Amino acid sequence: MAKRYFGTDGIRGRVGQFPVTPDFVLKLGWAAGKVFAREGHSKILIGKDTRISGYMFESALEAGLSAAGVDVLLTGPMPTPAIAYLTRTFRADAGIVISASHNPYFDNGIKFFSAQGTKLPDEIEQAIEAQMDIAMTTVDSAELGKAKRIDDAAGRYIEFCKATSGGISLKGIKVVLDCANGATYHVAPAVFAELGAEIIESASSPDGLNINEDCGATATQKLQTLVTAEKADLGIALDGDGDRVIMVDHLGEEVDGDELLYIIAAQMQREGNFQGGVVGTLMSNFGLEQAFDRDSIPFIRANVGDRYVMEQLHKNNWLLGGESSGHIVCRHLTTTGDGTVAALQVLKAMVESGKSLKELRTGMSKMPQTMINVRMEKKVDISGVEEIDHAVASTEEQLGSRGRVLLRPSGTEPVVRVMIEGEDESEVEALCKELAVDVEKALNSLETSVQAS
Repeated sequence: MAKRYFGTDGIRGRVGQFPVTPDFVLKLGWAAGKVFAREGHSKILIGKDTRISGYMFESALEAGLSAAGVDVLLTGPMPTPAIAYLTRTFRADAGIVISASHNPYFDNGIKFFSAQGTKLPDEIEQAIEAQMDIAMTTVDSAELGKAKRIDDAAGRYIEFCKATSGGISLKGIKVVLDCANGATYHVAPAVFAELGAEIIESASSPDGLNINEDCGATATQKLQTLVTAEKADLGIALDGDGDRVIMVDHLGEEVDGDELLYIIAAQMQREGNFQGGVVGTLMSNFGLEQAFDRDSIPFIRANVGDRYVMEQLHKNNWLLGGESSGHIVCRHLTTTGDGTVAALQVLKAMVESGKSLKELRTGMSKMPQTMINVRMEKKVDISGVEEIDHAVASTEEQLGSRGRVLLRPSGTEPVVRVMIEGEDESEVEALCKELAVDVEKALNSLETSVQAS
């Protein structure tokens, strides 16, 4: 059954526009509380990032959960992966994060974690949506849920992150740390500093409006400049809710999620604790696939989205997966993507190999990649369209084994993403332009025939 409110990563949108409104979130808290309380009195943990609307939605969720008879534990601003961890350690029945991740401040969202610190299964999300159709009621006053603030949440998470590093010392390493004015601002600097690194903080002064604004994992330009100006060994950029990381080497060059995934996998292989293979996505660079093939590391591609990466990790019982955007899951250490934990694994590889980030990244050669968005009047199914299939086959024949072609309809807008990557940049650009023209012609013809019928 199709879900009405939940997307691949919870519920997200513009604040004040349905469903990201106080009344909807109040009802959502109540509905979730009712579902989780079916097995008896329950306890749910709530965290948030630093955007100004978080206060409003935190109060709405707290009221809805209390009305359903559910106790609430409040952490205040905390990274999304911290909520996954704390939900497990406090034996809560679920965790809720109020965040829109890497989006601007005027967006917000709600995402849930299970008692095990993983994304909710579809059947639970569907049960919550079904409960939304029922009129909201309040339990008897004596059964109302109580709310409690967790004062040591940050300290607990800091110690957890440090423990995942394997006891490395970062003494002598100079790091510029960009916290995206987000949820990691008060925890990530402590993690790296307490392990011995010299930290230069950037974008670590949130005001409710500046989260992800020209900073963080989606905008590394300032970090790149700072790293070279400060003569730092590297830079670390987290996103607004702390589940993504992009790094910068000492020359100021960006190191993306594909390269970080390779560095972590290679380190795990050297340590002899590598299990199975690595999960990437349809958008992972072909150079990553080639590097893993060379190193005899199995590699598979999941659909774009951390939910799908996790599904494949669980299905295959593998330990490592991620996306080029910097969402990396180290399943042997935690249950979800964690930018701080992933960064520590890269630093561990640097310390134990004695190599710089620049040297470690050379083990993988990224292939040139070109992507063009072809717009449609409205979303249409492109599978089985003969003209498109023929155009793709022709392009693949020209590329041979030197690259790959990907057509991916957007999940959020009427766009088909045409992507080609290969060894020769000029060839890739030319082929991508040609294929995009062919796809656009086929889509126009398809839309015309649909309108005529």
